[in-house]
Amino acid sequence: MTETVSSLRALPWSVRPDARMWRCEPAPAEVRGFHAALPDYSPTPLVELPLLAAEFGVGRVFVKDESCRLGLPAFKALGASWAVHRALAESAASGKEPSPLTLVTATDGNHGRAVARTARLLGQHAHVFVPQGVHPQAVAAIVAEQAKVTEVAGPYDEAVRLAALAAAAPDAVLVQDTAWPGYEQIPGWIVEGYSTLCAEIDEQLAGEGVAAGPDLVSIPVGVGSLAQAVVTHYRSRPSGRASALLSVEPETAACVLESLTVGEPVSVTTGDTIMAGLNCGTPSSIAWPYLHSGLDAAVAVSDADSTSAAAGLAALGVSSGPCGAATLAGLRTVLTGAGAEERRTALGLDATSVIVLVSTEGPAANPHFTADH
Repeated sequence: MTETVSSLRALPWSVRPDARMWRCEPAPAEVRGFHAALPDYSPTPLVELPLLAAEFGVGRVFVKDESCRLGLPAFKALGASWAVHRALAESAASGKEPSPLTLVTATDGNHGRAVARTARLLGQHAHVFVPQGVHPQAVAAIVAEQAKVTEVAGPYDEAVRLAALAAAAPDAVLVQDTAWPGYEQIPGWIVEGYSTLCAEIDEQLAGEGVAAGPDLVSIPVGVGSLAQAVVTHYRSRPSGRASALLSVEPETAACVLESLTVGEPVSVTTGDTIMAGLNCGTPSSIAWPYLHSGLDAAVAVSDADSTSAAAGLAALGVSSGPCGAATLAGLRTVLTGAGAEERRTALGLDATSVIVLVSTEGPAANPHFTADH
């Protein structure tokens, strides 16, 4: 069935009624074991917030808190570590003379720092391109990982283009968390790396007596790589309850919502947003088929709503930056106001439902946010 845009035009919202019927292949099982063997690995917390369950009229609400993942203030190290591991293994298997590689990437902050950290730990080099608008403190954090940083006088998509050009140099490898035709293998490995986060959620929910899994997962979206991983996880289950999946973007960079609305991947012109890690104008080419078929709904939120959600989470003891808190802002947008019952029904929610919000970063991951609040 084709996705439909709600008749409530004032709300940036798209819904696909048959998404829970779609199925795909699972992520490789060995990813979890790879992460578990890393020195700094431990599962990030899954925090229950009963006050939010009461607010939304559901059974239970949990937040997956990624404010400290492998020593960094965001989830991105899961993808970077696995992808670099795979890329180095491929290089070694090719028979080339062993020598340090330069790992090249573009970033709004967190992915670049994760690639730089991984390179440093493994004795490789890193070259990170950062677009206009990335806070100087975020740039400094990447430099502190001994990476070369090139600041780009343009948006994220331009930084990605320049990084790809730089990676054509000898002994350089592009480790980018978005894909396009002709560059899809490494972004696919990054998506696989994120599967550990989903596996942890399953185990932690089972420990809380929710063996069937969540009824709804709310996911922040930039180019859609994390959302692809979440869709892959919950749409690869052969049987049992299918979770509803909601993507959340900034209103100023809602490339996935716009693409779902028109039915094909499109680029949008991005504006300024405090949700820096989600400020992306083009969906990843490998994510798009999963988002198009497997997402139940998509919504866009304002900076004000994300900021308010972050403050609310902080008051409840969860440290979240605006990208992570966007998942709460999106849920609140969907389940309140005119048409809320229509949207609740579309997501299959009732008074017994279990909801998981994926909070992808802590405040330290977003210096714009911490400087202003």
